[in-house]
Parts: sequence; structure tokens; C-alpha cells
Amino acid sequence: MISNQILQNTIDGLKTISRVDFVVMDTDGNEVAATVAKEEGEFKGAVRDFVKSPADSQEFSNYQFFKIYDEQVTEYILVVIGAGEDSYMVGKMAAFQLQGLMVAYKERFDKDNFIKNLLLDNLLLVDIYSRSKKLRIPTEAKRTVMIVEPYGSKESNMLELVRSYFGTGSKDFVTAVDENSVVIVKEVQEADTRAEMEKTALGIKGLLEGEGISRIHVAYGNIVSEIKEVSRSYKEAKMAMDVGKIFFEERGVIAYSELGIGRLIYQLPIPLCKMFIGEIFGGKSPDDFDEETITTIHKFFENSLNVSETSRQLFIHRNTLVYRLDKLQKSTGLDLRVFEDAITFKIALMVVKYMKYMENFDY
Repeated sequence: MISNQILQNTIDGLKTISRVDFVVMDTDGNEVAATVAKEEGEFKGAVRDFVKSPADSQEFSNYQFFKIYDEQVTEYILVVIGAGEDSYMVGKMAAFQLQGLMVAYKERFDKDNFIKNLLLDNLLLVDIYSRSKKLRIPTEAKRTVMIVEPYGSKESNMLELVRSYFGTGSKDFVTAVDENSVVIVKEVQEADTRAEMEKTALGIKGLLEGEGISRIHVAYGNIVSEIKEVSRSYKEAKMAMDVGKIFFEERGVIAYSELGIGRLIYQLPIPLCKMFIGEIFGGKSPDDFDEETITTIHKFFENSLNVSETSRQLFIHRNTLVYRLDKLQKSTGLDLRVFEDAITFKIALMVVKYMKYMENFDY
């Protein structure tokens, strides 16, 4: 069903063009939208009688009544203020416009409902293909799923803003399957690369942040070639969103293909993580290290275990850095200058970060 606001905007536009006032009423005679103030219940009895009649239109006193149908069932009554041939012609055109709007919104609702069930794996394979054909949705187009989520709760206008970014003639679908995010099923061209996907994601992020919606995160899954695989890309995008918040929080856009080892850690059970950390650090935690040590560790990893470059960026003597690494080796048994030990330590830091994230969200 069309929202009352859409109906109001439509008849406001029609009035601007025709200079005629309109009232849209439901089949019980209750006002839904109007371009002029009328007394409550003024048309109620007449509207109810008109609904029961077989006529599509009718003149009543100084008004013209027109029925607006939804699959041959009367959904609304359009009341045109004024009698005569001119008012009748204006009313017929306005009724035709509203009727087209009903059909368009019903089709969009049907497609939206189909896409939601497709994403959530609520459809049998035979239903996917039969409903795709009925809704004229290509089954073998290349697509990816993108998820857009703000830092806090979703803004009420976020869905429409994202829809406006893609436009009405787009082959892409924009919907919402929960209260916190917007989901885009985007059709991609053969030549589209990760750079193109990144550009689209940054465009959406920029649009929403320009509208005052802060700290937007965008995640997307791999490209799939058949409509039945769209739900897989959606699951990948969801994982990318969650893993991105844990290990790539400084990035606003993250792809499933970029998750690396973070994707494996995210799927580990918490008891196994605790066991691993206990074996590496004993009764300690990386949180127990002082800020100087933590900074040194991160900078050493950033510079691919290069002692000279790390000491230069930290503005310390090379020997000072070596002293710090030796001190860390004594407390943990891991020498970060040795590749295998560095990998173990890096994974341990990521596991701790993952555990803290899960604890904060009561998992």
C-alpha cells in the first residue's frame, strides 16, 4: 500500500498543475490526504454509497468521485472539488495517475519482499526461479550484496537516501532486513573491479555522512553469477561487516575478500580462544603491557619486522628498540624478530581483540 505521505505529495503536485483541489479517502470515508481543509465526515455517507455502487466515477453535488483500484478491488476514493466537464477530465487524469502509482508501488513491494526472502534463504530453489520470472528479474546477472550500517541506530530516512543514490531506473535493489542496516543487491558489469565496488561504497558513505548520519560502515561480499547465490554474498557481507568492526575499525569500507586471517579468528569458539591466549601469555594479557611496549609492537609489525625503519619512525636508537624486543621476549618467550614468533604474537593480539569485542556485545 502507498504511504499517506506519497499520496499527499502526489495530489499536491496535481493541484499545482491543474489548480484543482483533491481529497483522497479510504473506503470507509476517512480522509487519507487532501489539498484543502474539509469538515470531518463531509463526504462519509456519499463515499460509502459510491463504494457499493458498480460505477467507476460519479458526480455528487459539487464534487466528482473516482474509484482507485488494487487488483480490481476498490482501495481509495478520489474526490475532485468541482463539477462539470473540466473537473471530470482533471479527475480522470488524476485517477489514472494514482492508479499507475498503485501498480508501481505494488510491484516494488512484491520485488522488495522477494529480495528479502532471497537474502534470508527463505525460498526453495524452484520458487526463486518462478518468482524471478514473474517479477521479470534476470536470474543470471552478476551481482554482489552490500550492507550499509551507521555507528549507532539506523536513521529513519537512510533507506530512502540510499535508494535515491541508485535512482528509480536502476537494476539494483535496495531494502532492509533489520532495524540497523540497509542492504543493496547490486548488479555489476563484467568489467567491474574491486576498485569500482570501492568507489560505489565510498559514494554511498559520502552521501549519508553528508546528510549528517555519522560513521557509516559499508561491507560487501563476493560477486555471484546466479540469483540463487545472492544469499551467499549477503552472508559474506554480514561477516565482512562484523569482522571489519573488530579488526579494521578505522576503515569505513571493507570487502569480504580483504578479511584475511580475521575471518578465521571470527569463527573460533571463545573457549578455544581463551585456551590459546593462556598458552601464549600464561596468566597475562596484551592489555597488561605498558603503552610504550604496545606502540613498539604495532610499529614493528607495520614496518614488516624491519628494526632500522621502526626505530627511525619511533625516533629512538636502534639499540633501544632491540632492548625493548629482548625485554618482550623474556616476558612472553616470543622473539618478534623471528617470523614464526611474530606470526604467533600477531594472531594472539587479534584473538584478544576478538574476545573483547564479543564480551562487549554479550556474546
